[in-house]
Amino acid sequence: MGNRLSKIYTRTGDDGSTGLGDGSRVPKDSARVAAYGTVDELNSTIGMVLACDGVPPDVREALTQVQHDLFDLGGELCIPGMTMVQDEDVARLETVLDTLNEPLPALKEFILPGGGMAAACCHLARTVCRRAEREVLALGRKETLRPQPQRYLNRLSDLLFVVARVLARAGGHGEVLWQHERRRRD
Repeated sequence: MGNRLSKIYTRTGDDGSTGLGDGSRVPKDSARVAAYGTVDELNSTIGMVLACDGVPPDVREALTQVQHDLFDLGGELCIPGMTMVQDEDVARLETVLDTLNEPLPALKEFILPGGGMAAACCHLARTVCRRAEREVLALGRKETLRPQPQRYLNRLSDLLFVVARVLARAGGHGEVLWQHERRRRD
C-alpha cells in the first residue's frame, strides 16, 4: 500500500464519483464499483461468521484464507488490468470443499438458512457471494475480465453452503429442512 490515509474523508466523492486503484475516476454506481463493493460486503459477512462462537479451527483457517483472497479479488476488480486471483486459489477452495463435505450426509431435502448463529451468518455470506458473482458477470459483459474471479466466487458459494452445514452440526442446532409437504396440492 503506497499511500497511507492520514485523513479518511477527502470530499472527492461528493460528486458521485470514486477513484479506482489506477487513479481513474468512475461513477460510484458503475458495474466495476458494484462488483468490488459486493466482494467487500462478502468479506464483511465472512467476518461475521468468524466472530461467532464455536467455529471449528479448520473452518476458521479456511475462512480466514478466503478473506485474504477476497481482499485480493477486490484489488483485482478495483485496478483494471490487475491479476491477483489464480487457478490455484480455485483449486484450493475445491480441496477444502471436498474435505469438509466428505463426512456430511447426502442431501435429500433443501436446507433453509438457519441452524444457529454461525450457520445463519454463513448462509447470508453464501447469498452475498452469489450476488458478487452476478456483479462480476455483469462487469464482464461490459469490460474484459479474466475467468478466475467468477470461477472463484462460484466455487466459494459452494464452499459457504457446505460450511453452513458443518457449522449447523458443530453448533448442535442441526440443519433446518424445507418442509415442502406442508402445502398439500389438491
